[in-house]
Amino acid sequence: MKIVLRRFPLTETATAQTSNDHSEDHVSTLGVSNDKLGMWVFLGSDCLLFGGLISTYMLYKDRIGPDDLGPEEMFDIPFTSVSSFVLLMSSLTVVLAITSLRRNDIRRSRIWLLATAILGAVFVGGQVYEFTVFYREGLGYTTNLFGTSFFTLTGFHGVHVSVGIIMLMSMYIQSMRGKLTANQEEKLEIIGLYWHFVDVVWIVIFTIVYLFPQ
Repeated sequence: MKIVLRRFPLTETATAQTSNDHSEDHVSTLGVSNDKLGMWVFLGSDCLLFGGLISTYMLYKDRIGPDDLGPEEMFDIPFTSVSSFVLLMSSLTVVLAITSLRRNDIRRSRIWLLATAILGAVFVGGQVYEFTVFYREGLGYTTNLFGTSFFTLTGFHGVHVSVGIIMLMSMYIQSMRGKLTANQEEKLEIIGLYWHFVDVVWIVIFTIVYLFPQ
């Protein structure tokens, strides 16, 4: 007597269950993906770092020499206000990019991605211009403790914006190559979290450093 073993295909329920099991491997116990949780952890540590830099600036902002220029003489509030507005507008464009990608509107998502990167580049360019003007007027990184703490704080934030621009452009290039679809929405959401964090930090920096220098 021969015993014949038949292999039955998985039912739709079993297939769905298997798919869910694989998807759950990438979800943390907090209900978010491991990648998104990692970004939240990174942003939390970055909050501590910026908190230390802001505290250091507030401690040393009055450490200037008798012949050195202070914040009142150095800062151009209207120029920095416009630059800040440009950066804040980029938060809107990155939301529009994520929303468009969620709707699988790749073309609009690509446009808003590029717009966000351009707005960020305009902000960084304004910051470079501002630093150049300060240096020409006599405020350098080693001029006094005020200059050191100011350039460290604002420059470190500028580096964060530059890193964000690189990430946005990488998403734009992937979109041009057809590798960014609605299925990769979370990748853009994670970059959006980083970008919003950078904008919120700048609001704090602008308020403390520029609007209330004393």
